[in-house]
Amino acid sequence: MNLTAPASSVEFVVPDWLRECQSVQNLMPDCSESQIPRADAELICRAFDFAYQLHQGQYRASGEPYIIHPVAVAGLLRDLGGGSAMIAAGFLHDVVEDTDITSDELEALFGEEVRTLVEGVTKLSKFNFSSKTERQAENFRRMFLAMAQDIRVIVVKLADRLHNMRTLEHLPDVKRRQIALETREIFAPLANRLGIGRFKWELEDLAFKYLEPEAYRGVQELVAEKRADREARLSDIVAALRNRLQQIGIQVFDISGRPKHLYGIYQKMQRQQKGYDEIYDVAAVRMIVDSNEECYRSLAIVHDMFRPIPGRFKDYIGLPKPNRYQSLHTVVIGNTGRPLEVQIRTLEMHHVAEYGIAAHWKYKETGNSSSPLTGVDEKFTWLRQLLDWQSDLKDAQEYLESIKDDLFDGEVYVFTPNGDVVSLSRGATPVDFAYRIHTEVGNHCAGARVNGRMATLDTTLKNGDIVEILTNKNSRPSLDWLNFVVTASARNRIRQWYKRSHREENIARGREMLERELGKNGFEALLKSAPMLATAERCNYHSVDDLLAALGYGEVTLNLTVNRLREAVKAQQQPIATDPQLLLPSLPPTKALPPPPPSGKSPIAGVEGLLYHLAGCCTPVPGEPIIGVVTKGNRGISIHRQGCPNTEQIPGDRLVPVSWNPLTEDSARPQTYPVDIQIEVIDRVGVLKDILSRLTDNNINVRNAQVRTFPDQTAVIDLGIDIRNHDQLERTFSQIRKLSDVLNMRRLSQIDN
Repeated sequence: MNLTAPASSVEFVVPDWLRECQSVQNLMPDCSESQIPRADAELICRAFDFAYQLHQGQYRASGEPYIIHPVAVAGLLRDLGGGSAMIAAGFLHDVVEDTDITSDELEALFGEEVRTLVEGVTKLSKFNFSSKTERQAENFRRMFLAMAQDIRVIVVKLADRLHNMRTLEHLPDVKRRQIALETREIFAPLANRLGIGRFKWELEDLAFKYLEPEAYRGVQELVAEKRADREARLSDIVAALRNRLQQIGIQVFDISGRPKHLYGIYQKMQRQQKGYDEIYDVAAVRMIVDSNEECYRSLAIVHDMFRPIPGRFKDYIGLPKPNRYQSLHTVVIGNTGRPLEVQIRTLEMHHVAEYGIAAHWKYKETGNSSSPLTGVDEKFTWLRQLLDWQSDLKDAQEYLESIKDDLFDGEVYVFTPNGDVVSLSRGATPVDFAYRIHTEVGNHCAGARVNGRMATLDTTLKNGDIVEILTNKNSRPSLDWLNFVVTASARNRIRQWYKRSHREENIARGREMLERELGKNGFEALLKSAPMLATAERCNYHSVDDLLAALGYGEVTLNLTVNRLREAVKAQQQPIATDPQLLLPSLPPTKALPPPPPSGKSPIAGVEGLLYHLAGCCTPVPGEPIIGVVTKGNRGISIHRQGCPNTEQIPGDRLVPVSWNPLTEDSARPQTYPVDIQIEVIDRVGVLKDILSRLTDNNINVRNAQVRTFPDQTAVIDLGIDIRNHDQLERTFSQIRKLSDVLNMRRLSQIDN
């Protein structure tokens, strides 16, 4: 193994733990006390040597040799207790992306396990969580899928992000802020969810440093100014506690006082609107003892020596946090008259608090780092739930709301009648609880008992409540629930139920829309064809009916469906075109239209000098395929959308090929065209305002509006709007459909009336 540093202004120093691996690999005499198996040392050294050679001549923005970064990442993973494959992945996590090495070559050299980890981290590195909503949601979906396949992938990524944050000062300011914001919003909460406290605190503080530099320096200076006073005060308390515990025979591994991390102090100052001097728990005393029993005995000693503050005791041993964190927290009045937080835990609890998911690799003999999620499945039900939502929540905004709600979940712990603990967001109700148990429990919720007594469904649950959900097969969600549920998962489940409850109506509407566009000839056979099923699958639906329902309530656009169907039919017919009996029903081709004149004042090409009008039955707008029909009276040519049902029985000699002229730029005011739309929504205060704001954003005039409400608390909004072209209409439809309270949306015509 070559340990010679490359030529650079910054010297690369091989860390001691890596030299120890080399000693074990080479069976040197000084390695007799090492706990590293030789096979592990050999894999780690080969991975380092390989990465070292591949990154030769590469430098970071700081001017350091690039190898410093993978070595630092591998060191962080080693400190977390990662196995040899995980540490090797730390060395190699950038080689596929930054060098010519392929994944197959990596597997041949280091095995399938290392390849899987490196590939997973490489894919995560390509995700951009600050992009538009749809792409951001898709990146979240892929990230959680990678986590479920092997949880170690995200741990390697967190180590990679932590070292990058430590060296962020060398990047341009815009890039720094982008990475810091992504770290605060995505990776710090993930580290917290995985229980890796030592990563979470540092990631938050580093993001704080670059996103709010003035506030960061202010808190840093305040903590530094009070350091001497704080340390003297804590030193007296620690000494008194240590003496008392030793007198009664409690084994103490450690008692220490430490300040809380800077971002946590800043958040508390902002949340409570207090100055630094008014925040009493900027520091805490941590006591590490031998057993659960001694934790509670130690708590009694603390409460005996100092006066406890009522309502400030939390038992996270009996009720662990969702990330497996356990400890006793209490706040007492110290010997100086100031409040002080005391945390009491065992050594194992401390390891879990520091290392989270990695604690079972480093500190438990039964831990198996090659088993990504087995053995701790029950601790990470939140991850499995996020995966379940991927198939249920097609809407990107709803999915993002759900995962962010879960990542930043509050701390209310309630019990099922069987004694199982359920963690919910603060302010949660029995309906939130029902949907957390199972979607069907929520959908059929008819009532609730809290602590054995009947309670209303909008009751705010408190820590320790025992909640029982009463179900009835005839019960269904009420739109009233949306006024009090607090979890995004419950809100989205209720909305999804209302969309799906109109399934048959939506399927019929989707069929009608598709039939109008494609024509009746061969339509039924087309619906049952392989290209139609392929189109549904490509649009992420399991069946053709699912696609038609989504088309009916506006989850997928007609243009997208037709374009993908044409592609599927074309792909299916090419290999079997020699057998006429196997040909599928052909889709109606777009009619060839004459080229528009270079300059024409009429918006329609092909009717120059003729009397014409836009048909009211289908109200075409520029950008849509159109056809002209010679009327029998003296009304000239009627312009219809292609596929309009009123043109199906028209003889061919009365059809005139026409097209839209390019929009002229010299007009003072762009010409607009009337379009009527109908939107079915969940009836709530402000929903019409939200829709009208989308129209205003697109500079669309509203000619008329009518709102009809119904007993089941849905509403139908009919709008008459003025549109410049088809692109503007599609863009507006897409933005309105993203509103979570919109159930259905369609374009109206005289045929509907």
